[in-house]
Amino acid sequence: QVQLVESGGGLVQAGGSLRLSCVASGPTAATYDVGWFRQAPGKEREFVAAIKWNGDITIYAEFVKGRSTISKDNAKTTTYLQMNSLESEDTAVYYCAAKGPWGSTTREEGDYDYWGQGTQVTVSS
Repeated sequence: QVQLVESGGGLVQAGGSLRLSCVASGPTAATYDVGWFRQAPGKEREFVAAIKWNGDITIYAEFVKGRSTISKDNAKTTTYLQMNSLESEDTAVYYCAAKGPWGSTTREEGDYDYWGQGTQVTVSS
């Protein structure tokens, strides 16, 4: 089992940047694939990016390609989402989620077993 805590959200002007962090804790925290998802008001939660437990594979939603980078620290327990050129459409609650290392790195939220509480990102235009 793993616990996830997100941080790094806040208010930023359009065109600005934020780096979100997701800290995983637990005996096997370093062995999980991690995904970032977001949910805007009145919309369903959607996939943003994901990374393999060892950092070797990353996948992104089309709307963040070229603007965001997902990465892990050397200990593999903290996952970052660097977001640049933020737009008002990026305003949402951002969640990190974890799944075991078997199978593919996936954008399907049903494949993730553990979720953080979310961090609010607000982009002002």
